[in-house]
Amino acid sequence: MAIVFDADFGSTEQWVAGRTSAYPNMGPTNRADHKLDQLNGAYCPSGQFTATRSWFGYRWSCNLLTTEGSPQGFQLRAGDTLHARVTLPTGIGAWPAIWTWRDGGNEVDIFEYHPDHPGLLEVTNHVSGGSYYWDGTAAGVAPGATIDLSTTIGADSVDWYAGDTRIYSDGMGVGDDWSAYLIVNLSVSDGTYHPAPPFFGPRRLSWTCLSLQVER
Repeated sequence: MAIVFDADFGSTEQWVAGRTSAYPNMGPTNRADHKLDQLNGAYCPSGQFTATRSWFGYRWSCNLLTTEGSPQGFQLRAGDTLHARVTLPTGIGAWPAIWTWRDGGNEVDIFEYHPDHPGLLEVTNHVSGGSYYWDGTAAGVAPGATIDLSTTIGADSVDWYAGDTRIYSDGMGVGDDWSAYLIVNLSVSDGTYHPAPPFFGPRRLSWTCLSLQVER
């Protein structure tokens, strides 16, 4: 296998900032998905994704980058393996994710995380319905921890790993013809399923994607 994508989160060739077809009308908000996001057009050259509370109202200015619509227009394909090294957020309400999207679906969640469930990583294959909540407490999953993630998006099974530990294999996969764009972002929970940030709490949340590569 060879590296076919090596993320530079400051690259305007690889990424589009602040708009995605995964949000109604390309954004900037997605309240139906219980998010307080107000997407901005900022890139993240250091790999740090942030959300900043507005002084007026209860919206958060959030970073979202996608390969959809970028000059390179990179898409993952069935059989690709994505590797990422991430530092998890500490602030309640932070909702980081690496995921895929195309044509109203084709979504595979490489990971999602919520600091109110400090040891859990959430992984989901929305194409075939497989999902799992992995308790990685013993492996060091916690707010502020840095972890290595790998996901092989196979035609017959999607397999997720944290370090050398296999988190979950769904045994269903995405089919031979699957492809989708990458999305990396930080959302903010509205309190429906996970607590929203305390109103008098920190005005800034963040997490860091230290590296992201795709092998094919």
